[in-house]
Amino acid sequence: MGGKGDLTAREAAEELGISPATLYAYVSRGLIHSEPGPGGSRQRRYRRADVEALKERQAQRRDPARSAETALSWGTPVLESAITLIEDGRLYYRGHDALDLARCTRFENVVRLLWAINVDMESSSLTPGHAYSVPVPSSLGPIERFQTRLPLLAATDPSAYDLRPRSITRAGFAILNTFVAEIGGQSGCDDGIANTLAAHLAPDTEGAARLIDAALIISADHELNASSFTVRCVASTGAPLYDAIGAGIGALRGVFHGAASQRVEALLAEVDSPEHATIVLRDRLRRGERIPGFGHQLYPEGDPRGALLLDLCREVVPNDPALHLTDAVIAAARDLIDERPNVDFGLVAVSCVLRLQRGSALNLMALGRTAGWVAHALEQYEQRRMIRPRARYIGPAPDGR
Repeated sequence: MGGKGDLTAREAAEELGISPATLYAYVSRGLIHSEPGPGGSRQRRYRRADVEALKERQAQRRDPARSAETALSWGTPVLESAITLIEDGRLYYRGHDALDLARCTRFENVVRLLWAINVDMESSSLTPGHAYSVPVPSSLGPIERFQTRLPLLAATDPSAYDLRPRSITRAGFAILNTFVAEIGGQSGCDDGIANTLAAHLAPDTEGAARLIDAALIISADHELNASSFTVRCVASTGAPLYDAIGAGIGALRGVFHGAASQRVEALLAEVDSPEHATIVLRDRLRRGERIPGFGHQLYPEGDPRGALLLDLCREVVPNDPALHLTDAVIAAARDLIDERPNVDFGLVAVSCVLRLQRGSALNLMALGRTAGWVAHALEQYEQRRMIRPRARYIGPAPDGR
């Protein structure tokens, strides 16, 4: 899949400081992918992402310590995955444009795509069973109740330590059904997960299921983010899927990760009405505070996930008062910090137009991302290799040195 920023042979060779012959050798070894030029041109184009990855490897060989230091923070890829690609400002699930999927299909179909299976969810789901025989405090929110249920599901699943794909996907369906029950009040999903949630959360809003489907799909995976990496680390130890998903939930709830949407909710509550948007954002900047919900390091031209969710909100509930507020905040952020809304802002917009409770944006992201976590766990279990990076020690020298 070529991008607009792909390079000619001469440009790629100059970037790497190599001869054209060496470039062609890299292509033959699969290190760089090439594709025909636009309009069937005979001049091939070379994928910029591959060239940049090779440049980074060259830098690693020159300075291994620096490579190890930067790899864990938006740096060099640390493991291979066939699940998600982020390239040229777009997001793809197993080669399919995630934004197209969010517009045209249901969440269940994306689950099957991510898990690389071809079965119906309903025929493969494991009934939560005894997990619901233990009372959980009603004061807890959906995510907290879900976290409480996970070890109960593990305890009642005799195949919890069977790490073969069939058993893992079966447990994955049970986990999804359990989470749906905590958010939507019932575990049955015969009419589809989005319809089940819409009937419970927004029964009076026509098109609510479409928005919820899109929110779940666009949240399903985002490559090797903190929570997905956490899931892979736990899965790499041979722990049951339930434990891996529980660890992912814990990571997602961090304020620098999924819980960033709660800061967006607080911002919109502070703005309160469109005419206050510029004043509130300017005051936050004056106090040295960041404006939550805008900008993303992987999308310098704007997060397409946030843009898609906002577009769908405008299509499903045009002229909704909540959109007047979000549009005013978007305009103020563009003028003051020149940033565009990201997925956290988009999820909060969906929550606002559907009149959902505070915290619902995080619930939707967590439910959607659970599908991606299962996909990462499946991939990691197949590798049968524990993730165990090393630390560069910077403490005091041992005694006597």
